[in-house]
Amino acid sequence: MTAPTDLIRDPRVYRLAAVGQAADAAACIGPIPYITRCLDTVEYPQTNRWIFPVVKGASAIGLASVTRSPTLARLTAIMLTVYFTLAVSAHVRVRDFGLNAAAATSFLLFYGALAATGPADVGDTP
Repeated sequence: MTAPTDLIRDPRVYRLAAVGQAADAAACIGPIPYITRCLDTVEYPQTNRWIFPVVKGASAIGLASVTRSPTLARLTAIMLTVYFTLAVSAHVRVRDFGLNAAAATSFLLFYGALAATGPADVGDTP
């Protein structure tokens, strides 16, 4: 019988999250207009927006390292939990409770679950 945490601990979930973070990093390079509007809504300064592709790219590498360095992958999940806590706080600060706040909250819960459980040992996965 599998435990409820088996799915969230699966290294494939970490790799899928890494792909998502890499795609988000690429979208932040421009950035695409949707991201610009979101950052404008939370009043994030334009002069500091260069950091998003860097942080998201680094997080993609950290998550993708799950089989070589599970500790780094878990640390990355912990840091992404902090990142999305700040993102949700930014939305609450400006009273933006729409789709972007819901997405940030979903990612907060997702990365919080990854951080709390950590990845499975390579030998533990099916």
